[in-house]
Amino acid sequence: MKQNLLSLVAASLLLPMSLAGQEAPTNANSGSENVSPFTQSSKRFNDWSVSIGAGVPLVQSADMTSIKNGNGKNLFGYSAYLSVDKAITHAFGLNLQYDRGETRQGYANTKDHVALPDRQIAGRTQYNAISILGDLNFSNLLRRVDNKSPFRWALHGYAGIGVLSYKSYRQDPGPYNQTLNFESKPFKLGSIFGQAGAGLKFKINNRIDIEGRMMYVVSGDDEFDGAGVGQNGYNLIEDQISDNFFNTTLGLTFKLGKHQSHLMWHDPLQEIYYKLDVLNEKTQDLEVCKKGDVDNDGVCDDWDRQLDTPAGARVDGAGVALDVDLDGVIDLYDKCVTVPGPVENQGCPLTMNNSTGVVTDDTALLKGIEFDLNSDRILPSNTPILNNAINYINSSNSNFRVIGGTDTRSTDAYNQKLSERRANNVKDYLIQNGADKTKIEAIGKGEKDLLYPECDPAEKCPEWKNRANRRVYFEAK
Repeated sequence: MKQNLLSLVAASLLLPMSLAGQEAPTNANSGSENVSPFTQSSKRFNDWSVSIGAGVPLVQSADMTSIKNGNGKNLFGYSAYLSVDKAITHAFGLNLQYDRGETRQGYANTKDHVALPDRQIAGRTQYNAISILGDLNFSNLLRRVDNKSPFRWALHGYAGIGVLSYKSYRQDPGPYNQTLNFESKPFKLGSIFGQAGAGLKFKINNRIDIEGRMMYVVSGDDEFDGAGVGQNGYNLIEDQISDNFFNTTLGLTFKLGKHQSHLMWHDPLQEIYYKLDVLNEKTQDLEVCKKGDVDNDGVCDDWDRQLDTPAGARVDGAGVALDVDLDGVIDLYDKCVTVPGPVENQGCPLTMNNSTGVVTDDTALLKGIEFDLNSDRILPSNTPILNNAINYINSSNSNFRVIGGTDTRSTDAYNQKLSERRANNVKDYLIQNGADKTKIEAIGKGEKDLLYPECDPAEKCPEWKNRANRRVYFEAK
């Protein structure tokens, strides 16, 4: 069991890259023909963001005042950064970052450039930097199982290199005699620098994160602090050839894109349930169907909601025989696959308005749709169901409630709000695509109206039952 879980987590980190541009399998072994291709246009998460922040640098190792040599008092500077971030997988991304700031070091208050005659030198350095950072999401890397509740904290590690330009000023004893001691331009051999550190992120909502970072910057330059080569007594205190500093910042990350969740916050195991065949090819030691496939429909019995699917019937990802028009007659036996009709008439309508093609049989059954964990997004595979529901609603003499539900993970209050968002998203979709808005009312019931009430708590049931509880369904008023 432990080995399988480790295999799943490892595979989840590779899926976004290894499956990009490939279509999900639609043969008899896939278990579903409604799985959309894993491409940029069909992905269900965002992977771009922009980050800004500001903080305080503190020199750690230098010829002038620093934490390491303890020479004089340490003075705090200022810093700011702007980065464009790209998530590659659930646990790794790349950031293009620009930093600007000023470090201060020495006995004098270099902010107002005054050093008393009886005091030693002081310095300050204004710098600009551009770097490429690797972003490792330790929280997703170490997560072993599916999340039981929405997670909002994440530990990130950063490391990278770039180019650094700066102007270092030296303040000799006496008033107002600060001089430019050294200036370095970028794109020279000596302008290469590195930085590494860690950050703790908190997810405020689906669009904004707040993050505290601690970075260690290696300037790679002994003149960075303003002491200067050849300045007797100035450049000999610290024998390191690099002046380094800590940079502590507080920042915000703005997640870009049309989807609800970002790849770095997206459940690392969600995609696996849609890609089992491809996953099995790439991880040969992963045993997919432990309990077999009794009805030979391509869906393992562990997740199969219909274990007696008739031979030859097409099924969805949960092993249920497809019924495109939602009339209770599966497509295998339905003579009118796209138009609802009663069972006794082999799925064809008893009456139909030949001029409009609208179904008028108000005994048709409106089934519901399911949602991903912690998501209110309508999946592409459910749009045919909703489009057929529009025809029925418009042709019916009844009004309808669009009712949202959740599984039993998370709190009652969170689930109530999530169910309302799901119901309102479905209502909005129906109205935007032609449904009569006067006939539709959206309500959320949270976890109070489970299709499978025995799934409380969720750990008592297999995942297909919990998924069935994450639904929106219709009820005639």
